[in-house]
Amino acid sequence: MGRLRAITIKEIWALIRDPRSRITLFIPPLIQLLIFSYAATLEVDNIDVGLLDMSAGVHSSEFASRLAGSPNFRTIKRLQSPGELRAAIDRQEVIAAIVIEADFDRRVESGQPATIGVVLDGRRSNAAQIVASYLQDIATSVGADIGPLSRAPPGGSVVTNWFNPSLDFVWFNLPGLLVLIVSVTGLSVTAQSVSRERELGTFDQLMVSPLRTHEILIGKMIPPLIVGLINGIIYLLAARLIFGVPFTGSVALFFFALTVYMLALIGVGMLVSSISQTQQQAFLGSFLATVPVVMLSGFSSPVENMPGWLQIANLVNPAQYFLVISHGLFLKAMPVGAVLAQLWPIVIIGCVTLATSAWLFRARME
Repeated sequence: MGRLRAITIKEIWALIRDPRSRITLFIPPLIQLLIFSYAATLEVDNIDVGLLDMSAGVHSSEFASRLAGSPNFRTIKRLQSPGELRAAIDRQEVIAAIVIEADFDRRVESGQPATIGVVLDGRRSNAAQIVASYLQDIATSVGADIGPLSRAPPGGSVVTNWFNPSLDFVWFNLPGLLVLIVSVTGLSVTAQSVSRERELGTFDQLMVSPLRTHEILIGKMIPPLIVGLINGIIYLLAARLIFGVPFTGSVALFFFALTVYMLALIGVGMLVSSISQTQQQAFLGSFLATVPVVMLSGFSSPVENMPGWLQIANLVNPAQYFLVISHGLFLKAMPVGAVLAQLWPIVIIGCVTLATSAWLFRARME
């Protein structure tokens, strides 16, 4: 235990003494959390839309006023003709244009179906689809209010949002960002450990020291694990105190899952570090490992939307399992059984990566 404690303290001091490591351990991840929590969002606000109202009646004016009162729309550009509508979208002055036909009010008052046309800028497809849903909500609201004027009573539905009642995107975004930033930090710190020794010329000293191979390996694994847990504490406090994101699950269960996840990442990082001769190679290797871990985690797009072969390949990605755990513990008090169901694949991945990295590390030392 004394030798293990010595190598662990030595690795921690190596991180603290290195100016680059000292700066990049905590400050950039915290800045990324603050910036990405607001910047990385699928919400669309401050939208410019066009309105071609050829009816100019009471009901079309009501729709226009609801449109202007929506917090999502910045300006409503009044259009006078279809040609002006086309020009506004071509020049990207508006992302969408609403077309109200001349017989809109007459059809509403006579009880006939009345529709509102929407022309979207397909060059910004994702934002355009979100804008279309905003417009659909406004049209549904107006239709419900003027429904009694029609011959048939309007239908309707009552929507209840569980786990995120106000549909605040930060509530969804921040638990995922926590996983991504911890992943990037954990991989980068671990990948630099052995390559830094080689670059400084101290790796040969480790080889002739009385330390056993597994003691060196464990000593190099503990510092990035500590860094990951400290970052987890910081992000958890920031989520609750700065962003107001609730944490409804077990804190102890969260950090247990985070520890298991970090060990799986450390195994990957040690693999990269063992085959790298310089810190630059280790940085590039950790980057190549980080990109698929992050992109295929399910944060930016659901795993279910990926091709079948990619879903199968993604089974070895620990981030997709921990992302489910993070969202579940933050928003819906995920029970122990559900957490363990997502945790056991991470355990298997961690065992494989740690065993492989230990074998490769031992082979390199010999």
